[in-house]
Amino acid sequence: MTGKSSSASTSRRLSEAVPYSYRADPAVPAFPDDKALVVFDGVCVLCSGFAKFILKRDKTLAIRLATAQSPLGQALYRHYGLDANEFESNLVLADGRAYAKLDTVAVVAERLGRPWRALAILRLLPRRLGDWVYDRVARNRYALFGRTEHCMLPPPEWRDRFIGS
Repeated sequence: MTGKSSSASTSRRLSEAVPYSYRADPAVPAFPDDKALVVFDGVCVLCSGFAKFILKRDKTLAIRLATAQSPLGQALYRHYGLDANEFESNLVLADGRAYAKLDTVAVVAERLGRPWRALAILRLLPRRLGDWVYDRVARNRYALFGRTEHCMLPPPEWRDRFIGS
């Protein structure tokens, strides 16, 4: 899947993608996909905060991370037809399926367990409404939360949780 699509259809298009389709894409570097993978904007303060939130609460080590700026992140964004320069959505791969926008929060919450699993209720929001809210925050995230000059550098105890850097 390549090419950019409208923001309104991103979540739906990703949920309809063939599971593990990235494995057949020679442009996507091989990576361990036995755990969920969160691809996030490494210079966005909000997005890096989300990554740190995950790392601190993922007691079962069910989630790995990669920055969108990494070769793996870039390849996955292009594979799924997402903008590989603006990163207006996190990308989560879980059980071979791709998720974007508010679905990423729900998928991560399910893997973090209690009490965070309750956030999976976000899936009950109408997709158009959830995507609209997500898009407003994503488009203004640098103005609202800031950005850094360089991608988040994880401390040594978290480095093995990052792939594709």
